[in-house]
Amino acid sequence: MCTHAALPLITMVSDGSARVLVGGRDDQGRGQTGFVDLSLRDARVTAVMPDPVVRVGELGTFDDRGALPSCMLKVDSRWLLFYTGVMLGQTVPFYYAVGVAVSEDGERFEKISQAPILDRNEVDPYLVASPCVLHDEGRYRMWYMSGVRWTMEDGRPKHYYHIRYAESPDGLNWKRDGHVCIDFKPGEYAIARPSVVRDRGRYRMWFPYRGDRYKIGYAESSDGLTWERMDEQVTFAPTKPAAWEDDMQCYPWIFDADGERYMAYNGNDYGLTGFGLARLER
Repeated sequence: MCTHAALPLITMVSDGSARVLVGGRDDQGRGQTGFVDLSLRDARVTAVMPDPVVRVGELGTFDDRGALPSCMLKVDSRWLLFYTGVMLGQTVPFYYAVGVAVSEDGERFEKISQAPILDRNEVDPYLVASPCVLHDEGRYRMWYMSGVRWTMEDGRPKHYYHIRYAESPDGLNWKRDGHVCIDFKPGEYAIARPSVVRDRGRYRMWFPYRGDRYKIGYAESSDGLTWERMDEQVTFAPTKPAAWEDDMQCYPWIFDADGERYMAYNGNDYGLTGFGLARLER
């Protein structure tokens, strides 16, 4: 981990102690997944895992340039870690696809395959990435980032992606029909990694959206399919952000602990300045 602590993903390991999986970059700029332990009582990092727990893949595989955390859930006695695999491109800068790594203890992970479980197809022809998966009423539900096009702007390729939906009977084989959950508002071109929870009979989603810079948005749904954006409800106190997040707030992850709701998120430069922690004011 030479730079970055991007895309924080939280699991609780004990009362008041959280494990934060993050995407760090090595000396070649490749993103790999590691973790730190965090005390919620005083927002203090207590331990740093010295080595990646999910490494980049072999040359030519879908994740040979990055293996970045997205979401994790427990199925029976195993943890499934869904991650975004990164490959570099020629005509466009990158390609994304989704892989899965499995753990028995939440600390040591093994990829289930050298191939992705979710990749480009006729529904998502450009890229897929950053899934959030819930096991909900006997099925697995996924909200994920889907590329809709590339354009040439100022002589460079520019990506456009938003949030779509998929379902699975087992968490590994997914059915997609292109259903869009969160779409662009005027001036936006990137709606990225969603974090979805279900409580009090409603689905709630936090996500970063970008026009000139990334901000954190929010939406609600009664069925997980049709969403109403309420971006104005996301505010931070103090209202003037600190220097590490004064240009960008992105990649939120929502979790509950000890009766409180928290958001882990990144600041400037897509996690170059690290991750922060916010607590919901009820």
